[in-house]
Amino acid sequence: MAPATTGKLGDGTVRRIGYGAMQLAGPGVFGPPADPDRAVAVLRRAVDLGVDHIDTSDYYGPFVVNELIAKALRPYPEHLVIVTKVGARRDAEGQWLPALSPDDLRSAVHDNLGRLGLDRLDVVNLRVMEEGSLEESFTALAELREQGLIAQLGVSNVTADQLAQARAIAPVACVQNMYNVATREDDPLVDLTAAEGIAYVPFFPLGGFQPLDAQVLHTVAERHGATDRQVALAWLLRRSPNILLIPGTSSPEHLEQNLAVGDLVLSAEDVAELDGLAGS
Repeated sequence: MAPATTGKLGDGTVRRIGYGAMQLAGPGVFGPPADPDRAVAVLRRAVDLGVDHIDTSDYYGPFVVNELIAKALRPYPEHLVIVTKVGARRDAEGQWLPALSPDDLRSAVHDNLGRLGLDRLDVVNLRVMEEGSLEESFTALAELREQGLIAQLGVSNVTADQLAQARAIAPVACVQNMYNVATREDDPLVDLTAAEGIAYVPFFPLGGFQPLDAQVLHTVAERHGATDRQVALAWLLRRSPNILLIPGTSSPEHLEQNLAVGDLVLSAEDVAELDGLAGS
């Protein structure tokens, strides 16, 4: 059976295959892209093909990606959900540094509003960069939500305990953690969020800076006349109905391949073989 084409994101519904805009920045997600016009074209093509969920952050670039999104897509289609992240900053060398104080978070939310050209952010994820309590940080975002600057909140890079802390403060629409067919430490959290009606949005669904490369991916891909990356994404859609995908690319060709994954139906045999990659 083909996976459902839409999924829940908080109090709304989006297509299960969205678009992650991180790769539109320069190398290392730092600085401008070599071809800004191509980046704008990819964003517009994604929306033309039905994408209604775009993931971004003001620290991609920094600032570059949000400015590209505004240039490409404003005025935004009414159905488009833009999800951003706060909780980090970049230094002059492009290092990722924590920025989790209430003042940092308030500033980041206003920066995202300004560069995206929005009066309210659809979803803001708190990116947690360390273990421990997120109460102070998430409370600051919850207050901004009460002020009407944020519609819904999410959390990123969190444990089950941290998710519980966040939910005690305010509703959580989504969890964004690292997860893919080979990196499966979050299996229990995928199941937990599914049971609680919370969207699970895996980052690095294709392995991140070290893309997945395994013979079983090649084998299953050949069986379906597909690519390895399409098989890896199709496995995620099959894994749980609360999983929403945001594969990123700066290539129009890869964008179209990613969005075609909804038509790829894996068999039980395929899934059993792919499950063998766990922990590899």
